Amino acid sequence: MKSRTNHPIAVWSTAALTALVISLTPVGSYAAYAQTVTEVKGTVSTPAPASTAAAPGRNTTVPPLSEASKQSTRPNVLVIGTGGTIAGQSTDATSFQSYRAGTLAIEDMVGELPNKDKVADVTALQFGNSGSSAYTMEDLYDLSLTVDKALETYDSVVVTTGTDTMEEIAYFLDLTVQSGKPVVITGAMRPWTVIGSDAQANLYNAIKLAGSGRTASFGTVLMLNDTIHLARGVTKTNDYRTDTFETPMLGAVGYIDEENIRIYRAPLRATKADGEGKPVFDLSKISKADLAKVEIAVSYQQAGGGAIKGFVADGAKGIVTAGTGAGGISREMSAARKEAIEKGVVFVTTTRTGSGSVYGGGEGIISGDNLSPQQARILLLLSLSFTDDFNTIKGWFETYGTPEV
Repeated sequence: MKSRTNHPIAVWSTAALTALVISLTPVGSYAAYAQTVTEVKGTVSTPAPASTAAAPGRNTTVPPLSEASKQSTRPNVLVIGTGGTIAGQSTDATSFQSYRAGTLAIEDMVGELPNKDKVADVTALQFGNSGSSAYTMEDLYDLSLTVDKALETYDSVVVTTGTDTMEEIAYFLDLTVQSGKPVVITGAMRPWTVIGSDAQANLYNAIKLAGSGRTASFGTVLMLNDTIHLARGVTKTNDYRTDTFETPMLGAVGYIDEENIRIYRAPLRATKADGEGKPVFDLSKISKADLAKVEIAVSYQQAGGGAIKGFVADGAKGIVTAGTGAGGISREMSAARKEAIEKGVVFVTTTRTGSGSVYGGGEGIISGDNLSPQQARILLLLSLSFTDDFNTIKGWFETYGTPEV
């Protein structure tokens, strides 16, 4: 934690500082967050002591379909809310960057949407109300099983999350949800309560897309800014712009323009017979305790090997390297990787450039193709959670990780 002497000195009254803390502390933050000091526009907020904070609970109870919904001809869509900017409460109607993420209830947000009865019968479930980075892999385990449970009854599911780690949450769901029914993940770059927010349009169009059934057998898709992306390969490219999500090299799969839903390409799994495209990572077959520890090490000019050594010492079973160019890492990182492989750690090599394919591999090393480091970590984490066999993991990266036609 940085010393406060590094920040501009400001004098605050106790009441003013208390008000600032209340306004800036995100709802449902983990205890680890309470140990940090957050700087916002030159002011310092001090969250409550860690001892008073508690990890938020997760609601995994799927609401039953109402009798009216059972009789309706409209598709039944369950919206699972997890918080994020889309559920943000802004300081005022023009505070685009000053807001509390994960504040509004998903049931209230859905209730405010006009004309939703034109596209679906919608029910809401508040799984949690936190920023996306606050969720652990154990939380995502619960979320995925909740989505599958919901799809036993509902026609499709929409998951709302924060955008910071949305690409990781989406890919985790894509690799683990067993149902072939549509799963759409969405969020917003502006909080619900500001003028010109993208939140309402994104939620409405996500429900429309899910209810349409157009992405059945696609796995999880991401929909923001009227643009549809496959979970695999999508990434956040800008910290503020509403068109932040892109899929490098491959591009979007479709668009929503009012009544028109256009799908221009499909993933390989959508071309297979029913059941054949089902992901191998069935979470009902493992426990949360089986989830492997996997980290990411970034290479740069004269990068040391300390990060890799530290990750191994901390119990990492796998490490993704975000290398320079076509996946290269420094001499010291390479030496540390060699030592780690001798201890049984599995490595995946990717590029830090944001685009491009990485080939090759070797003893203890698997190529990540054009997966981003963060998505390669998700696939390696799940792989190591199900097996320790290197060749099996390598095969999964050559199929699930590289779904070429």
